[in-house]
Amino acid sequence: MQGDKIGESTGKVTGRRVLPNPGGGPKMETSFEASGKLLGVEETETGTYSAVVRPDGSLFGEGQGIIMGKGGEVATWVGQGVGTVKKDGAVSYRGAVYYQTSAPGWSRLNSVAAIFEFEVDAQGNSRALLWEWK
Repeated sequence: MQGDKIGESTGKVTGRRVLPNPGGGPKMETSFEASGKLLGVEETETGTYSAVVRPDGSLFGEGQGIIMGKGGEVATWVGQGVGTVKKDGAVSYRGAVYYQTSAPGWSRLNSVAAIFEFEVDAQGNSRALLWEWK
């Protein structure tokens, strides 16, 4: 069940490249930078994810990143999601992300599965929303 909202960020795609994918359809790697709030703390984030186009046209993505809080907090994340490509080239994902941190203010994240919405428009602008999965 969707629980409390724990984060929100906006950002920009900083790079893309096509990767070999011996197992099937095209695979694209995307890197981004974003800023926002995580558990009420202002933060900046750098992440990279790769997505494969599946036979039905949907996407399966996996990624990882690092988040740095304004007060010196640091957390890493890994996640997976499924997505769709819109007619204008925008991409929309839904999935789950898992954190690891030693920052006292973010320690709760170590035992949280977070569900997310991640949108990237055709110009490379991103928006992410996170909720605790209860």
